Amino acid sequence: MKIIFLPDNISVDAEVGEPLLEVAERAGVTIPTGCLMGSCHACEVELDNGQIICACIAAIPPGKTEITINLSIDIDW
Repeated sequence: MKIIFLPDNISVDAEVGEPLLEVAERAGVTIPTGCLMGSCHACEVELDNGQIICACIAAIPPGKTEITINLSIDIDW
């Protein structure tokens, strides 16, 4: 599956179930983290369907051939 990280339009291939932070790291994309348990919300990203998730506890979901992940949802964090 193709993963596209915005705003820089960086793409990388990933497997279903692969941890999102590992995919980002492999692509050279930095997603800020804090607690690594989803509690602090430092790693929030927005999926192409508008859903906001914590990247530290998320994995690549099944059912699509491409996913866009917007890293710029909270510029004040």
